Amino acid sequence: MDVKKTIVVILAVAALVFGLGANDGDPVRIGVVDLDQAVSSTEEGKAARDEFSRKQREAEAKMQPLIERYKEKEEELKAKQFVLSEDALFQKRLDLEEVRNQIVTKQKEMEGQLKVDHERLVAPLRAKLAEIVEEIGREEGFSLILRRGAPGLMYTREALDVTDKVIAKFNQKS
Repeated sequence: MDVKKTIVVILAVAALVFGLGANDGDPVRIGVVDLDQAVSSTEEGKAARDEFSRKQREAEAKMQPLIERYKEKEEELKAKQFVLSEDALFQKRLDLEEVRNQIVTKQKEMEGQLKVDHERLVAPLRAKLAEIVEEIGREEGFSLILRRGAPGLMYTREALDVTDKVIAKFNQKS
């Protein structure tokens, strides 16, 4: 187990122990929330997903001319490889490699931009959802609500899942 997972487990146990000791008469209630599912299930999340899909399609459309140029040069090289001189063949291969490098560079650039766009679309939703999780925790008397997929969380019963409550409350507020 790495250090981060160990710290999360220790914090969870400490929070549980603190919750047990804080109010002797109150039962311990633990919940689990899947924020990724919540983001994709809310109306704003669906709109963000649609916007992100549109941006992906735009990025792919920008890449298409480069890919077509690469295919053309590749076909030209295949068709002429037996009739070209060594120098001309070498130059054609260099041209092909140059276009391939342009594709790789452009692809990395667009992937980086898509990551930034995704975070711009999803981060505000996650923040709103985190506030709602806190509200539900306070209102319904949870001692602890863990995020599904968090380090150290290996198994939870479905009965502990509060994701549907979070989604419903988020959609109600929006």
